[in-house]
Amino acid sequence: RSCLVCLASFCGAHLEPHRRAPAFRAHRLVAPLRRLEEGLCPRHLQPLDGFCRAEQTCVCARCRAHEHRAHDVVPLEREREHKEAQQAKFLSDVENELEELAVTIAQAKKMVELIKGAATKERERVEKLFAEASEVLATFQKEVAGFIEDGERSMLGEAEADLRWKEERRAKLAQCKQNLENVPSNDTVYFLQEFQALKVAMEENLSSAPSFQNELNFTKCTQAVSAVKGVLSAACKNQWDHLQGKGIDGLNYQEMEEGLKDQANRQGIRAGRAGGISSRFPPHPHVSLPHTVAFIVDLDSDTADKFIQLFGTKGAKRVMCPIPYPESPTRFINCEQVLGVNLMNRGNYYWEVELIDGWVSIGVVAEDFNPRESYNRGRLGRNEKSCCLQWNGQNYVTWFGGFESVIQQPFFHTIGVFLEYSEKALTFYGVKDSKMTCLQQLKVSHFAKGQFDPFQNKINHQFASLFLFKLKPAFFLESVDAHLQIGPLKKDCVSVLKRR
Repeated sequence: RSCLVCLASFCGAHLEPHRRAPAFRAHRLVAPLRRLEEGLCPRHLQPLDGFCRAEQTCVCARCRAHEHRAHDVVPLEREREHKEAQQAKFLSDVENELEELAVTIAQAKKMVELIKGAATKERERVEKLFAEASEVLATFQKEVAGFIEDGERSMLGEAEADLRWKEERRAKLAQCKQNLENVPSNDTVYFLQEFQALKVAMEENLSSAPSFQNELNFTKCTQAVSAVKGVLSAACKNQWDHLQGKGIDGLNYQEMEEGLKDQANRQGIRAGRAGGISSRFPPHPHVSLPHTVAFIVDLDSDTADKFIQLFGTKGAKRVMCPIPYPESPTRFINCEQVLGVNLMNRGNYYWEVELIDGWVSIGVVAEDFNPRESYNRGRLGRNEKSCCLQWNGQNYVTWFGGFESVIQQPFFHTIGVFLEYSEKALTFYGVKDSKMTCLQQLKVSHFAKGQFDPFQNKINHQFASLFLFKLKPAFFLESVDAHLQIGPLKKDCVSVLKRR
């Protein structure tokens, strides 16, 4: 039996004192309880002998008489039978949940590894770039210090020569003056000789006076370094805002360019120095660009597939675990794609994309494209309402209408996209160090005699019809580690496109 006062269970032999001794007569004995404390009401220290269905908890007799007197309370055995009848289905649900958790845990572990790997790669790339930037600054610092030393040495030599010349002239004049003053008053010949000597000394140059420049040209270094510091600080701030999704999206390129020029003028930088940057672009005949626009691309979260995570309006990364985006009629559901917000329907547009990792496709899509198309038809370039440039880890490939064209070019971290709506042309550039390499232009063109290209044939027959619609920038993150960033526009690239 179990004693509710002693809170202990006893065998028959040890239970005798409770039966015989007067001191134990007030102790309440009940059927043996395996876990005595758990079988007692923590409030009333009485056996739990009922189950309250209203609050789904075990209760004692005093609980039934007070707190739970208006509740549906049943015996424990009856509630157990009720629960055992549900046990099989409940355990099956638990088993399914365990299996799903096992799968999602595996995915989460993979995602953790992907994040760690991507962060490690990004950290290494950033550290390398910072090291290169530090080398550039160190080289500039060394050149400026050398310029100061050369200027000091050159101008100091001129200043010291000028000092010697003046000291020699002063010494000779002082000597001639003293000789004239020391001539005896009765020595007329000596007086005339010394007077003439002093006059000649006043009129002659002991040596040619050096052409000493009053301006210390090496003091311009402060102005130059201050200008570099200002530009660097502004660039760091702009890029940091860009990383945080702020950027300068509210400005068009002309306003950006004017702002940079104003800042440069305030810091004493000659605007003409920008012309010293060498830009080499591929020839691009038969194109007139009177209205080139530096296009600001913002990613549209209402179009992003659930396996794409957006970072502000500029970054997109493929993820393993779906993101609970709200329902949207414009959201892709079968392809890991996302569109830009703004439409393009006239003029010329240029934007740049940074390929950070994985397989990424960049292109344009018609405004009325159905985002619920199947995977085979819904991917960029696999239909007649979109086209793209794809990086598949080994090559660049252009796609349109299900036809492809492989491009033999090295990998470029930055891709420039130039859409000429009125010309019905789309050009993809590889951009590096403000130099642009034309990867491929999609445009109707005639075949050379004796040549036939299925991809160009598809372009010739159906590409122009794509421009019957308003177009949007489009991005396809194909591999599980795909990651892209809408890049800041490179000033030299847009300037050259505007001049063409």
